Amino acid sequence: MKKFFIFLMSFLLVSCNGQETKTSTKKNLKMENKNLEYATFGGGCFWCVEACFDMLKGVESVTSGYSGGHKENPTYEEVCTGETGHAEVVQITFDPSVISFSQLLESFWFLHDPTQLNRQGEDIGTQYRSVIFYHSEKQKEEAQVSLENSEKSGKWNGKYVTQIVPFEKFWGAEKYHQNYFEINPNQPYCSAVVGPKVAKFKKHFGELGLLK
Repeated sequence: MKKFFIFLMSFLLVSCNGQETKTSTKKNLKMENKNLEYATFGGGCFWCVEACFDMLKGVESVTSGYSGGHKENPTYEEVCTGETGHAEVVQITFDPSVISFSQLLESFWFLHDPTQLNRQGEDIGTQYRSVIFYHSEKQKEEAQVSLENSEKSGKWNGKYVTQIVPFEKFWGAEKYHQNYFEINPNQPYCSAVVGPKVAKFKKHFGELGLLK
């Protein structure tokens, strides 16, 4: 269902604006502000994941994109074939003095089902896999501990299939994917699938006082 709407949107954008430009973020990229750090997560459709993380205090920016594959500068259509090796991900820039990486992980476990292999609901394919791309050994260790604790909590029924792998490169998705839910809340896929997840996330983390 999502692919149909994306196909229509991408056709319109290409016909009106030409080829979208994507950017690459390489390993160990230095932040202008030394206090900021990166987190890169894949948990299904990046429209939903982006919208949720963007609400959290301490999150400076969230960019939808692709990571984990072998294809340079991939397009959305190429990623959807499942042949590029990339996952739909979000790259989060955050202030660890306001929100910790462990807190981001708690949000990550909440907003997607980590027991589903290569899918989230009706979105099926390796591009929708559950994955954490760690940017340091510290993030790797925290991710492993967080996964074990979340799995033991019984929040999700089953064994977690989330991959914890080193970050290599991030490719920003096409412009029309950025802030997609915020701009298109009434788009059929968004209203039926993304909206309810965002509302649930907003209620839970709002009650904890973690939203902007």
